[in-house]
This record gives sequence, structure tokens and C-alpha cells, in this order.
Amino acid sequence: MSTRPWIVNNALWAVIKPLLPPWPERSPGPKPVDDRLCLQGILYVLHQNIAWQLLPLELGFGSGQTCWRHLNRWQQAGVFKQLHRILLARLNAAGELDWSRACMDGSYVRAKGGGAATGPSPVDRRKTGSKHHLIFDGKGTPLHVITTAANVNDITQTLALIDGIPPVAGRVGAPRQQPEAVLGDKAYDSRAVRRELRKRQIMPVISRKGAPNIKGLSKLRYVVEQTSALLHQFKRLAVRWERCLELHDALVSLGCSLICWRRLKKTGA
Repeated sequence: MSTRPWIVNNALWAVIKPLLPPWPERSPGPKPVDDRLCLQGILYVLHQNIAWQLLPLELGFGSGQTCWRHLNRWQQAGVFKQLHRILLARLNAAGELDWSRACMDGSYVRAKGGGAATGPSPVDRRKTGSKHHLIFDGKGTPLHVITTAANVNDITQTLALIDGIPPVAGRVGAPRQQPEAVLGDKAYDSRAVRRELRKRQIMPVISRKGAPNIKGLSKLRYVVEQTSALLHQFKRLAVRWERCLELHDALVSLGCSLICWRRLKKTGA
């Protein structure tokens, strides 16, 4: 990884630039900071987890308030979801997505800023937290993430995770949106969930409560722990500071996109 991972290279900028909405021509105030520099400022905060107002002006990214406004504007335009979907399609075209199975997991993060989708942590109820519900393909590539309060049970988000996977193009035929099987631990054990997965022609591979774990499931799910850790290596996502849920989700989508981009670069595609 680069010693300055917030620098946007030309190849990544060529993917992102067409997605950004144009700035209004008659916008009041001074001339806006260049979009590429603002994006680098957002990435700096994502990697370094500093307060927006402490973004170093000498780096040329503009003020933290400027970058924050761009983040909000781009999220409202759906830029980060589009970016994630485009990179998934490129990975799919390169044969780097494993649709034979998907894995689900939930991970807690402290929510020091409070806000929507926060609640008492099951680990320490004196502290407020959120939970990232994640679904990955068989190789650990993030397909969809949902943020809820920390005390929301994993099982309640199972179908929302499945149905939230975007249609992924890149191969001959209709875009792919469903894995062949879904793997989960006992937190996802439910007859209703199994029934709904089968209706979607997805095989549920979920351990049952009160019974031994499915043989070999722990080896298959190691990719979940690995990719969850990769997502939370972005320091801004390891602890939630944004009170606004939409802005936090924007950073989560951006983090998922960066994981996809790194994997895409390894393929040379």
C-alpha cells in the first residue's frame, strides 16, 4: 500500500470523475476547490480519522468544511454506490467474483458522535454503538453493507443484505444479483429466513442453534473476518464519528469501493 493512500491516481480518477455531478455555474461564493483535491481530502479523513476541521490546509485539499460539503453532495447524487457497482462489475468481468457462495457477518463500532442508527452496545451498554452488517462473495469482496444500531440482531438484516446486493454486470447475460448459497453462523438461524432464501433459489448454509456447527463452515467464513478487518482498517470506519447516517454510509461505500479497487489492480484488469 502506498505511504500516501489518500492520493487519487489517474486510473482511479478516470473511473470516478464521470460520476461526479457538475458544480452549479452560478453558485454563490468563491470558486470551488477542484473535485479531485476534495476527494483526496475525504480519503485523508477516511484513512487518518482526524476531525474535519483539522484537515491540514497545506496539503491543498481545501478546508474540512469544503470536503464535508462535497461528501454530502456526492452522497446525495449516489456517486459512491455507483462507484462500488462499477468496480464490482469490473471484478466480475475479470472472473474475480465468486458467486457460488456469500458470507454474512456483523461487527460493532463505537458511535462517539451519536446520531441515527445508534444504540446500546451488547458488549458494554454504557456505550453507544452501531453495527455494520456485511455480505461478501466467496472471495471476501464486499457486496453490500447496512448500518444499524448496535443492539439490532443480525438475523433481522439477513434478507435486506441479500436483496440489497446491486445488479452486477460484466459477464454475458443479465446482471448477477444473487449467490448460489449463503453461509452464516447461528446468529442467522431461522426457519423463516431459510424459507425465504429457498424462495429466492438460494441455498441456506446456516448452523442451527443447539447443534454442532456445520463441518468446514469456519474455514469458509474466514474471508468474512478478513474483509471485515480490511474495512475497519480505514480508521474513520473503526469508530463512527458522523452523526448523520448518510455521511457515515457514504464513507462505508467509499471504503468498500477502495477494497474492490485494490483487488482489481492485483488482477491487472
